[in-house]
Amino acid sequence: MNEQNKAIADDRRRQWEQEEQAIRARLKAAGTHQVETLAARSGLEFLQAIFSGELPHPPIGETLNFIPVLAEPGRVIFQGTPTAAHYNPIGSVHGGWAATLLDSCVGCAVQSMLPRGKGYTTLELKVNYVRALTPETGPVRAEGKVIHVGGRTATAEGRLVDAAGKLYAHASTTCMVMTL
Repeated sequence: MNEQNKAIADDRRRQWEQEEQAIRARLKAAGTHQVETLAARSGLEFLQAIFSGELPHPPIGETLNFIPVLAEPGRVIFQGTPTAAHYNPIGSVHGGWAATLLDSCVGCAVQSMLPRGKGYTTLELKVNYVRALTPETGPVRAEGKVIHVGGRTATAEGRLVDAAGKLYAHASTTCMVMTL
């Protein structure tokens, strides 16, 4: 990476870290939701209520050190920073950490397109790992985008990148759409 690209990546990393502090300050304590809470809102309204701090965010974010960043129709972004607590026995961040961020962003991208009274569950998740994550990687973002939403199934794809835009993993999912 040349010096100019490194400076751009360093600036983006600082920006992501500042955004994370602001997001963490507005998030409500972690918690779970009753199905009635989800069913009363469109998928996008539900996600935006979590992302804004109106509703509690999922406890998994606390466990795996990731936060919601953006929810818009068909597109959702999460940010996480791997730590040594996420290491596997061979000294790199466990693939399940990246898979969880990707599952979250692609599943929530699908949810962002669902009307009131509808929910989803993951039927299939395919993850391709491109390079190892370490605590030195710094923050990474998982961006999920919808490919298709039908009456019974939906598909989405996601990418996990660092502040320099370097790809660490990518995924695709098939979700079942269901009435709540």
